[in-house]
Amino acid sequence: QVQLVEFGGGLVQAGGSLRLSCAASRSISNIKTMGWYRQAPGKQRELVASITPRGSTNYADSVKGRFTISSDNAKNTVYLQMDSLKPEDTALYYCNVATVVRQFPPRDYDYWGQGTQVTVSS
Repeated sequence: QVQLVEFGGGLVQAGGSLRLSCAASRSISNIKTMGWYRQAPGKQRELVASITPRGSTNYADSVKGRFTISSDNAKNTVYLQMDSLKPEDTALYYCNVATVVRQFPPRDYDYWGQGTQVTVSS
């Protein structure tokens, strides 16, 4: 069973930076996207950013211009550089790897990390 291990969460003051990393315990095939979601208390989990194996990226409007997602496909690792952090970025951040299972009909399968806490103080 593949495990996703996240690193880099913590406490930072508003305006500061953090870098999250997520590494898979072994190689993952048929990746559609690698990305980060977050969930704040009392709110639904939301997509923060994602990246395809070819490098196409997608960001939530709330983080555009402040966060940068990148990946190392050979290592099945994804990163999230978070700059100009705001208190509203406080949440539990989850790593996600979305894959397609090649069967008929094909189906999606998601891997999730255990979550890493990011807290931004004002």
